[in-house]
Amino acid sequence: MPTKLVIAGAQVLDGTGAAATPADVYIAEGTIQEVRPASDNHGAWDVLDASGLTLAPGFIDVHSHADNAPFLPEHDTSKIRQGVTTEVVGNCGFSLAPRAPEQAGLLAAFSQRLFPPVDWPGHTFAEFLHEADRRGYVTNYAPLVGHGTLRIAAMGMEARKPTRAEQEKMGSLLEESLAAGAFGLSSGLIYPPGLFSDTEELIRLAERLPRQRLYTSHIRGEGDHLEESVAEALRIGEEAGCRVQISHHKAAGKSNWGKTKATLRMIAEARARGVEVDQDVYPYTASSTMLTATLPPSFLAGSEEDVLGRLQDPASVIALKRAIAEGVEGWENHVANSGWDGILISTTADHRFEGMTLAEVAQVLHVDPVDGLAHVLLRERLRASMILFIMSEDDLQRVLSDEHTMIGSDGLPPGLGGKPHPRLFGTFPRVLSRYVREIPVLSLAEAVRKMTSLPAEKFRIPARGLVTPGMVADIVAFEADTIRDVGDYRDPVHPPEGIRWVMQAGQVVVESGRFLGRRAGTRLTPHDTIRS
Repeated sequence: MPTKLVIAGAQVLDGTGAAATPADVYIAEGTIQEVRPASDNHGAWDVLDASGLTLAPGFIDVHSHADNAPFLPEHDTSKIRQGVTTEVVGNCGFSLAPRAPEQAGLLAAFSQRLFPPVDWPGHTFAEFLHEADRRGYVTNYAPLVGHGTLRIAAMGMEARKPTRAEQEKMGSLLEESLAAGAFGLSSGLIYPPGLFSDTEELIRLAERLPRQRLYTSHIRGEGDHLEESVAEALRIGEEAGCRVQISHHKAAGKSNWGKTKATLRMIAEARARGVEVDQDVYPYTASSTMLTATLPPSFLAGSEEDVLGRLQDPASVIALKRAIAEGVEGWENHVANSGWDGILISTTADHRFEGMTLAEVAQVLHVDPVDGLAHVLLRERLRASMILFIMSEDDLQRVLSDEHTMIGSDGLPPGLGGKPHPRLFGTFPRVLSRYVREIPVLSLAEAVRKMTSLPAEKFRIPARGLVTPGMVADIVAFEADTIRDVGDYRDPVHPPEGIRWVMQAGQVVVESGRFLGRRAGTRLTPHDTIRS
């Protein structure tokens, strides 16, 4: 690409929420220099004709699990082909660093319930990022550090409160990670070891965040315990004095549908009290996570061998059946929210059972569904994920339409194969097709704002999110009338349609849906001042 370029002829959405206007965008040295009214006179500048296209800032995925993408031998193109140029990784309490030498094996085994194996030298967050930098990025990389990862480093998978020394170790590792470039702290409070923590532990950690960094949370419950779980996240923000992001906000299980009316009101009231709090959402009514999330807390303490041992013990399996049937105080019972026929196996270590519901697995194996669940987890050594059909369209649209909502894919880490949730490949085009064109929940301009300037501001993403002079030229050009997601739950691995090209720092990296093979992304560091 030339070093001086004008993109001409497009309808430009600048990312602020303003309507599209015909304009020419002048780029030099990877940066937007000027945005001028459309003209046929471009002087000596090279011209990229974008007639008939809509131009927007590169999309920002605020909820990604592609921490491992730099370490894959193949390029992860699942996001860049959606028009995503920046991903916030390390969500839900899962980050691949830091690790304590004495707990490295435990962290590796736990991480492999979600990630393919990742090999990197060293132990610190800085050392992990150094190796990721060396390997290169397809999309820009904005990392969070996970509370669960910090807890494993400090105290393994112990189901108890930390000692004072363990709390201090978590805090020190958090501060080291922030100094190395982490954008904030994430928690995943339905997963071990985060589910073993209490609110005070999280407040003590969040108090160590610099004022402009944020605490993101997969809250403790999104079903029966939704309102108290939102209240906990708000309390952490209020008492610690930190910014809060509520991840993939939803109401899970039919008996809880409609609760987003109350939770969005709670969030708005906290904002009025001075808590800086926002939320994100993905545009699907099915969720996805690791299959071990179907197990109650008592099953999840300790090592991988501890969990596998319980699944092999007949008495423990009887107790598991009772827990799933009757519930456990404070536990998010996914089976109760979805039913056995609402849990679809998406990815497993040996790819058996993929595309089958747990009800179908039980039928094929001629066993009780709980025995079928235990069979899958044992055979796959806990390395299995699921899709849960648990949400209502009304709640989704309500959260999506809130002015403080951003967009996140929450897709599985790349490299697992199988049949991952289609959100991994289609989240951003789906918003622009289904919820702009087909069901007009959002205007096109407002949808783009939620994908660009809003996350750039809230996550302190530097020099991105707007088509305006001074910004890095991360830009997506798409066909507003045809853009759409393609994959479905049983056949998800399809790129979207309607993305004409994607540019990073002034260089085209996707053209006509095809990735051109260059890792042009960069690791970002937080911009700790708020743009006016």
